[in-house]
Amino acid sequence: MKLISYRRAGRAHYGVVIGDGVNELTDRVAGAADLSALLANPHLLAQARQIAAAGKTDYPLASVTLEPVIPKPGKVVCVGINYVEHAHEAGRKIGQYPVIFQRYSETLIAHGAPLLRPKVSTNFDFEAELAVVIGKGGAHIDPANAMEHVAGYTCFNDASVRDWQFHTHQYGMGKNFAGTGALGPWLVTADDIPEYRELTVSGRLNGEQLQSGKLSELAFDIPALIAYISQALPWNPGDILATGTPSGIGFKRNPPIFLEAGGVFEVTIPGIGTLSNPVVDEA
Repeated sequence: MKLISYRRAGRAHYGVVIGDGVNELTDRVAGAADLSALLANPHLLAQARQIAAAGKTDYPLASVTLEPVIPKPGKVVCVGINYVEHAHEAGRKIGQYPVIFQRYSETLIAHGAPLLRPKVSTNFDFEAELAVVIGKGGAHIDPANAMEHVAGYTCFNDASVRDWQFHTHQYGMGKNFAGTGALGPWLVTADDIPEYRELTVSGRLNGEQLQSGKLSELAFDIPALIAYISQALPWNPGDILATGTPSGIGFKRNPPIFLEAGGVFEVTIPGIGTLSNPVVDEA
């Protein structure tokens, strides 16, 4: 099942994508005001599946304005240096613990929305990733049970302002410019992805593939990440876990390749979809 958050006629909605259409769930699933609330309740999610199974749509997908899959997640937790080949190209070693940093939800944009190349830098880079959307909250989660907390998956571009990223040894500023975290186009529920390790993620700039990786190559897999982070902070429904990017990022190329106005960057994960965003200069 493909779930989206979107706006139509000036109002926020969520629904299920069926072919080229949308079945609106906002007013049909009582007790779930938004997509995070739907994911938190297995009974309401089952009700949404029944509605989707009928195959009816209310309006064309092209007629709605997509929002980030979860428009305002409580937290977006990102993982750095999580593919072995990416660690090699970055000149880093995989440590005993995952490299964790955070994004603010206000940096997120939807499929089709413009990535903003900031005024203060030309070192605007791309990072194609798989993102995990949490459905069941919890703290101190056992890795053996961690996948029970996954509602589904989506595509993510952790676009990074590299010079600002390395102003200090903390990644924060380079990862939190406005309009740089693309998330979407939709969430594919976990029941449609029985084995995430079989997925591949690729990144294309203006149609040229620059990144490619398999989720089986993660140094810290999804259960380990969910469990590790839950020891510090409880997960809540709608939280996002970005699992890291494969090799091929722009600033490690010779010469470097950065995002420029007029370009288009795409994240493709077969079985989930393609997240596509044009690049524009910040006004």
